[in-house]
Amino acid sequence: MQRVYTRLITAAGLLACGVTACTSPPLASSPAAASLPPPAGLTRHVDPYIGTGGHGHVFLGANVPFGAVQLGPVNITEGWDWCSGYHYSDSTIVGFAHTHLSGTGIGDLGDVTVMPTTGPVRVMEGRLQNPERGLVSLFSHEQEQARPGYYAVHLKRYGIRAELTASERVGFHQYTYPQSEAAHLVFDLQQGIGWDLATDTHIEQLNDSTLIGYRNSKGWAEDQRLYFAAVVSKPIRQFSSVQVLDTLGNTRPAATGTRIKGIVTFATQAGEKVKLKVGISPVSSAGALANIRAEIPHWNFGKVVAQADAAWNQELGKVQVQADENRLKTFYTALYHTMVAPSVFNDHNGDYRGTDKQVHRNPGFTNLTTFSLWDTYRAAHPLFTILQPERVNDMVSSMLAIYQQQGKLPVWHLMGNETNCMVGYSAVPVVVDAYLKGFTGFDANLAYEAVKATAMRNELGLQALKTQGFIPADGEVESVSKGLEYAIDDWCIAQMARKMGKAADYAYFRQRASNYRNYFDATTGFMRGRLSQHEWRTPFDPFKSVHMKSDFTEGNAWQYTWLVPQDVEGLIDLLGGEQRFSQKLDSLFLVQGSMGAEASPDISGLIGMYAHGNEPGHHIPYLYSYVGQPWKTADKVRFITDRFYTATPDGIIGNEDVGQMSAWHVFSSLGFYPLNPANGAYVFGSPAVKRATIRLAAGNTLTIEARNYSAANPYIQAVTLNGQPYSRSYITHRQLLQGGKLTFEMGASPSATWGVAPADRPRSVL
Repeated sequence: MQRVYTRLITAAGLLACGVTACTSPPLASSPAAASLPPPAGLTRHVDPYIGTGGHGHVFLGANVPFGAVQLGPVNITEGWDWCSGYHYSDSTIVGFAHTHLSGTGIGDLGDVTVMPTTGPVRVMEGRLQNPERGLVSLFSHEQEQARPGYYAVHLKRYGIRAELTASERVGFHQYTYPQSEAAHLVFDLQQGIGWDLATDTHIEQLNDSTLIGYRNSKGWAEDQRLYFAAVVSKPIRQFSSVQVLDTLGNTRPAATGTRIKGIVTFATQAGEKVKLKVGISPVSSAGALANIRAEIPHWNFGKVVAQADAAWNQELGKVQVQADENRLKTFYTALYHTMVAPSVFNDHNGDYRGTDKQVHRNPGFTNLTTFSLWDTYRAAHPLFTILQPERVNDMVSSMLAIYQQQGKLPVWHLMGNETNCMVGYSAVPVVVDAYLKGFTGFDANLAYEAVKATAMRNELGLQALKTQGFIPADGEVESVSKGLEYAIDDWCIAQMARKMGKAADYAYFRQRASNYRNYFDATTGFMRGRLSQHEWRTPFDPFKSVHMKSDFTEGNAWQYTWLVPQDVEGLIDLLGGEQRFSQKLDSLFLVQGSMGAEASPDISGLIGMYAHGNEPGHHIPYLYSYVGQPWKTADKVRFITDRFYTATPDGIIGNEDVGQMSAWHVFSSLGFYPLNPANGAYVFGSPAVKRATIRLAAGNTLTIEARNYSAANPYIQAVTLNGQPYSRSYITHRQLLQGGKLTFEMGASPSATWGVAPADRPRSVL
C-alpha cells in the first residue's frame, strides 16, 4: 500500500568532505562500550532494523506500545523509501523528530526535530552538494543501536553521542557532548517528512530551562496541529529563534512563522550529558508540559529506558514462542511492528482535539489515531481482538467519535484529519468484528448507526452502486477495487444487522454484498471494469496494472479476482466449481506476465501473479482450504513465512503498512489466519514455530504445539483440541478464547484425509 508521492530524491551515500573535514574526534569510550546493558526479556529478539531497508518503510527509533511519540532519526534524503524519514541505505542525520509513520507509502509527520551540534550555529539541513552550510552529520551503523524503547547513534561531525527513549507522550533525549564553549540544541519547526509542510509554527522561552511552542502543518494530513514543551536539564545560557528567509540560510529574528528554528546554546565539558524532555500534545503547550510532569517527572534516563523495555516485554510476553533464533527474531519483530500504531492522540488527562478541530475533554476512552484501515482491517485488527482486547474498545470508540465529528467512519485517519486514502469504508469490518466478538465497551447502537450511515453516502461510486449494482468504469477510477471492497464492508453490515434483529437491513446489505458478482466476466474468468449492464471496458489485459489510473487499486485482474473473502463459496461458483477454482488458484501462483511500465511499486513479493507485498492478496493462500486442499495452503504459507520475512534490513517484502504485513506473519507463524475479517473464524495453514503460549483475557491461556515441526514437515496431518481429535481446518474465535491446548501433528507429505471432507472446511457464515 499506499499512494506514492514524488519529491526530491538524492543519493544516500557519504557526504562530501565539507563535513568530514570538521569532524570532531569520537568520544574516548566508543558508542558500543557506552551502551546500556542488553535487554533480558523478549525484546532481545526484536530487531528494529528489519524493514528499514528495501521497501519496508518502517519507523526506527524509541517508542512505547501504541505511544503518541515515535522519537527517531531523520535522514537528509527524501523520497518513497524514506516515508518514515529513515532508510538503512543512508548515512546522514539532520535531527531527531518526535512523530513518524511506520510502513506507509506516503511520508508525513516528522514534527519538532531536534539536532545537537557544536561550533558555529547552523539552522539549515544542508545538502550533499554543500553540506558544510548545514547541520547534517554522518553516522555509521557500527556506531548505532536500536531496540524497543531505545535508540543511540554517534554523530561523527560533532563527536556527540545521541541516545533516545520515550514514554507515551514524551520523548527523552540524552546527548553526550565533547568539550565546547558553543554547544547547541537546534529545534527545527520547519522540517517535516515527505508531503509535510509547516504552515504556522512558534517557539518561545518560558524560563531558564523550558521552551514551549506549536507546529501546524499540512501534507497527507491537511490540517495537523501539534503543541510541544521542551525542558533542558541544565540552564540555557542563550536562546534565540529565527525565521529562515531563503535557501541560502539567511535569517531574521522571529518566534512565529513557517520556517522557524530555535537555538539553545550552552557550554559543555568533555563527556557531559545534557538531557532533554519534549512533551507533545494535540491540545496545547500547557498540555504538553503537563504530559512531561505526569509521565517523566525526573531526569533518570536509564529508568525510562527500563520502563519502555518493560512495557514492550509486557506486550510481547502475551505470546511466548519456542523456535530457532532466526524465527524468534522475525516473529517478535513482526509482533513489535503491529504495536507502533494506532497511536495515542490525547493528553495524559484524556483531552484531545477531534476531526472537528474542537477540544474534547476526557471522553472516557483513550483517543487514537493513525488508522491505516484498508490495510489493517484484514489481520492487524483481528489480532488485536486476541492480544489487545482492552484496546479494541478504545479503537472502536475513537472511530465512533470520528463518525460523530465528520459524518462517516474513518477511511485513513491521521492526527485529527481524514486523508480519504485508499478504497472502501474499511472501518466497517473492524467495528462489526468487535461487535460480533462480544466487545461491549462502546455504544452498539451508535456503532450500527455509524456503519450504516457510512455505507449509505453517495461519494466515490456509492450512488451508482446503490442504483445499478456496480460502479461504471468510465465514471470512477479504481471502480472494480472499490466495488469489491464495498461488497466486503456491506457483508459485514449485514451480519451485524442480522444479529441485532434488523431484518430489512440484513436483506438489503446482504444483497449489496453480492454485488461483487457484477464485476465478474465469465467469458474471461476475471473481475474487470464494466461500462454498463451489457458492455465491458476494452481492451482488457488481466496482467496490466496502472497506478491510480486503472480499474484496480495497486493491482490487476489476476490479483483482484480473489478479493471475495466474505463469500468464498459464491466465488467458487462463479469460477465454475471446486475443480476449476482450484486450477485457477494454482495458476495464480504460476503464471508469468508483464504488469506494464505504470504498475505500482507496491506490487511486490510476487509468486507468479500473487503479490504478498500488497494487502488485497493476503487471504489468498488460505483459500485452498475452502475446496478441501489444505496442503496447498500449507505449501504457500510456509514458503512465504520462510522467504518473505527475514532477519535483514530488507526483510519485509513490501511496505509494512502500519502493522498489517507483520500481523500476517504473526498469525501465519502461529498456524492460522482470519481469511474473513469479521466472521470470527481462523483458517489453519502451517505453523512455523514449535510451540506458542498465548495469554488471553480472563486469565486463560492457549498453548499451540506443532509436533514433528521442521522445515521438512510443513503439512498438518491431524489436529487435536484439548486432547480430542479435531477434523476441521479452521477454528473459531470463541474456541480460541476458551484456551486450552491446540496440537498440530506435522508431516512431510500432505494428509489425504485431514480437512478434506466438506463438513470440515471453512465457511463464510458459521
